[in-house]
Amino acid sequence: MKVRKINVLSLFLLISILSSLNMKAQEVHQLWLEGSKGKLYTLLQYPDEVKKDVKYPLVIICHGFSGNCESEMQKDLADDIVRNGMAALRFDFNGHGKSDGLFQDMTVPNEIEDLKDVIKWAQKQPWVESIGLVGHSQGGVVVSMVAGELGDKIIKAEALMAPAAVLRDDALRGSTMGAYYDPYNIQGDYVELPGSPEAGSLKLGKAYIETAMTLPIYETAKKYTGPTLILQGTHDRVVPYTYAERYHEEIKGSQLKLIEGDNHMFSNSLTQSCQFVANWMKTKLEGWKVVKISQ
Repeated sequence: MKVRKINVLSLFLLISILSSLNMKAQEVHQLWLEGSKGKLYTLLQYPDEVKKDVKYPLVIICHGFSGNCESEMQKDLADDIVRNGMAALRFDFNGHGKSDGLFQDMTVPNEIEDLKDVIKWAQKQPWVESIGLVGHSQGGVVVSMVAGELGDKIIKAEALMAPAAVLRDDALRGSTMGAYYDPYNIQGDYVELPGSPEAGSLKLGKAYIETAMTLPIYETAKKYTGPTLILQGTHDRVVPYTYAERYHEEIKGSQLKLIEGDNHMFSNSLTQSCQFVANWMKTKLEGWKVVKISQ
């Protein structure tokens, strides 16, 4: 499969113009949804033109390991999605941010349950016409596996930003976010993660490591047959871009975009990358765009 690389500079002028056309502040609604370990802190944004008698696409955004829904990336993604006429929902996984639960008890499987619970809530909302998913890092793994399980009848499109399939290999070799351990002989219920901008002073639960070691990431992800975008920087030192290439090989018909020289957090192209994802999602959900509820 042919891989195209994004010329970030060529996008900059266009993105700047598009962003300047809509600087109106967007109202953010706070919700508390049920998740696998209790309440999930959730933020929901609607398009400015939202009306009570219409339905429109909803894009659910998932943060990464030790992140939260109020980070710059999460906010930029939500704002750009709403500017494109869709609704955006972002939430903190269990044990993260303002949600219930302890980080020590967080695992990829219970994050998968969190996302499924959010999707179930969305399916019950009369204003939701279709659902798309965006996930960064570990959130990308969660998105890919949920989409693989639920299929394209429920998930109409997915975008994976630096999806961290490396987490399984990290667990197998006993090295996660700067912490080193014997995965086959873990002493106690958790492993201390060293203080760092990425992880902070956190406890990685034994259950996280044990479940990560056998996680069927690609086996589940490749079951998804809907539109898939995979976006990653070539200088990502947290998740080598070869994992994005593996995703691209496994998910048939997926689209891979590599950003030359960028890192795991898309620090060199965050504005452009978020807008690119939002624009891509709009093109994939436009077949289910705003319609009258009475239709």
